Amino acid sequence: IFAICAFATCGGYIGHLQVRVDCADREQSNLSINIDFGYPFRLQQVHFQAPLCEKNRKETIFLEGDSSASAQFYLSVGVLAFLYSLLATIVYIFYQNKYRENNRGPLVDFIVTVVFSLAWLVSSCSWAKVLSDIKTVADPTQVLLLISACRAQTNRCAVTKEPLWSRLNTSVVFGFVNLTLWAGNIWFVYKETGWYKTGQRYPTRSASGKRSNSMRQRLYSEYSFDRPGESYDHQLYRQQSVTLSEGAFGPQIDRQSSLNQPLQTLSLPQTQLGPPIAYSQGSTPNSKGPMII
Repeated sequence: IFAICAFATCGGYIGHLQVRVDCADREQSNLSINIDFGYPFRLQQVHFQAPLCEKNRKETIFLEGDSSASAQFYLSVGVLAFLYSLLATIVYIFYQNKYRENNRGPLVDFIVTVVFSLAWLVSSCSWAKVLSDIKTVADPTQVLLLISACRAQTNRCAVTKEPLWSRLNTSVVFGFVNLTLWAGNIWFVYKETGWYKTGQRYPTRSASGKRSNSMRQRLYSEYSFDRPGESYDHQLYRQQSVTLSEGAFGPQIDRQSSLNQPLQTLSLPQTQLGPPIAYSQGSTPNSKGPMII
């Protein structure tokens, strides 16, 4: 839409300038001299006739400057951007699978987006500079200086109608808006390419990050080695608590005696024998393995 607005406001412009020349001899005066110009702004081809205020003679005056190259380039970028946006919309909607096949679609889209961003940058800056030159050439004061009769003090010249520049000013604004949209779209198109996905799959870490990670692992391993039986002691404490809670309904004397019985445990660090088992004094284990007293 912004591309359409950009080339529509530039391509269909027609400027109209009107001046009047009052000669000392009223019969030779020309009260309405029309000067029309527009796209592609070949001002050197724009001409008009003005009276010389002597012997009914007239002169043909041409404007100066040729701004067709920048104007046509700006218009071409707008038309091509509109056509490509229309084509890309159709592909996104109806041919999404083929677009992502072999990662060719996102790569082509990324390259074209970068090219159009640069094209909008160059064309918008060039068109803004050319528009300033067009305003200078078509300035009513500058046009009156080109008329020979207006240089004489006995004659009077005036501007009756000036061209409107709001449409061309809007076209320049739309050009920079398109530049912002296309440049901002580069990041979103880049995320669809394989380059971004490869970087996300294999992230790189700095040397300091690797050293800090290895140091944390080493400290964790040393801490686990120095305190191997802590988990077993904690589990034994939980078993003892459960046993005591189950006997809460028994006599208080039995519970106190069971609590007063000394328990001696032996924890075997870094073995696969499972959690330690506690035996009370005077009890005989059934297993033939090592007895823990």
